[in-house]
Amino acid sequence: MPVNGGMIVLVVEKNILMMNLNLIPMPASIRFMEGAFHCAGLPKIDGDPWFKTETAVFCGQMRMVFPQEDSGVYIALKRMPQAEKREYYKLTIRPEGITVEAADEAGAYHGLQTLRQLFMTMDAEGLPCAVIEDYPQFPWRGLMLDCSRNFFTVEFIKKLIDALSMHHLNKFHWHLSDDQGWRLPVEKYPLLTEIGSKRRDSRLIRDVYRGGFYTAAEIEDLIAWAAARHVEVVPEIDLPGHTSSVLAAYPGLGCTGGPYRVEERFGVFDDILCAGNDGLWDLAAAVFDTLASLFPSNYVHIGGDEVSFRRWAGCPKCRAKMEEWGVQKVSGLQARITARLAAMLTERGKTPIGWDEVIDNEEESKKLPQDLIIMSWRGRVGGDRAVKMGRPVIMTPNSDGCYFDYKQKDSPEEPGQPYPKPFSLLYDFNPVSAGMTREESALVLGGQGNLWTEYIYASKIAEYMIFPRLCALAEALWTPQANKNFEAFSRRLAVHNRRLESLDILYCRH
Repeated sequence: MPVNGGMIVLVVEKNILMMNLNLIPMPASIRFMEGAFHCAGLPKIDGDPWFKTETAVFCGQMRMVFPQEDSGVYIALKRMPQAEKREYYKLTIRPEGITVEAADEAGAYHGLQTLRQLFMTMDAEGLPCAVIEDYPQFPWRGLMLDCSRNFFTVEFIKKLIDALSMHHLNKFHWHLSDDQGWRLPVEKYPLLTEIGSKRRDSRLIRDVYRGGFYTAAEIEDLIAWAAARHVEVVPEIDLPGHTSSVLAAYPGLGCTGGPYRVEERFGVFDDILCAGNDGLWDLAAAVFDTLASLFPSNYVHIGGDEVSFRRWAGCPKCRAKMEEWGVQKVSGLQARITARLAAMLTERGKTPIGWDEVIDNEEESKKLPQDLIIMSWRGRVGGDRAVKMGRPVIMTPNSDGCYFDYKQKDSPEEPGQPYPKPFSLLYDFNPVSAGMTREESALVLGGQGNLWTEYIYASKIAEYMIFPRLCALAEALWTPQANKNFEAFSRRLAVHNRRLESLDILYCRH
């Protein structure tokens, strides 16, 4: 493969010829050749047994494009001995057939997804012959879906994960608990789902309760679906704040003893888990044991955002805990709790992730384990601080268009929070901040988009809020900076929208 200083070089000038393929995200390199590839149905696949799962998933995805097979042409799926980049693939299109080469399963899958996109918009002229060489810029390319504020079915999440994988995104961050609902079954704490999973529907005058939770079988099924598409499902259980659903089920875990309810309102609430109640650790142990048994992911997100310290400041148990731990400020309790929660996850073989608030107390944050990953959402400041502390970072700043619950257009007719950001801002998003040193930028794992669902009551609304922003995010995290061009992306998107339509995905028309 053409290499210059360890990087695959761009063979075609700018994006002129690349636009003909209308791929999203834009590959690292495309070299066009003479001729075109034609087929009347799905070509036969001559695949390396190593890529058996990737071949099966691709054939299933292609059934809606090709109702029959074309035995006259072939797709050869080959395993390369090595590649300079993880997830690298090489896709060669010739008149007589197509070859996908990769050194690992993820690379093979990405190559097949690029081919999937090409087949979805192939016309009578066939596919232009070309050699595509490609790899990602960041290892963490994700989307967060909040299933606490509103509950979404497994079927919809599967549909969403399949769309993520078509855009080469590889992380599904699953927000499973908040003030408005608890979605994870925990055998030792059955009231979390019996009581904590349902809230009053504030849209209705009469008392109607809505919600739900995911069974262990449903979670395992979803994880297997995602794994076959090389998407890692990363669970989040928010602790110690945003826990009204926990307190409604187990009021003894709060500072006041209640009464509490699963919130139908949205915002930040004073009642959180009591820092001085050792029952907190029994709950965390049971929850983490459940997560460890159900989720093979290397990561668990422990939340830590928007913790109100008002109840802790007036709680005798919390004050006593401050004396026991030698904590000078109430805010220091959160850092100590985060440190212990992180240690509990490490014992279970998981790497903890926390929102950027967990390092707000500068003195106490020094006691946090060094492998705790910081997810920066309040702009870029938290992530920038974290890398200077030598901590790994995932960037998802609300200031850069990564919050998909914000309006897509500045119009009263549009759904979403009233903080619209230009679509081009998200496209230009770079997880590495200007001014970071080489050592600091190496700590940036990547980025993701977040869809909080306070006002997203249905999956079709969720789709509309996610797309086409997810397309811009995918290119921001996958494509080399030198290959990016917003005007060219917009033209490609006009064709790519046909692919979204064929998947029955509702999207905003910019």
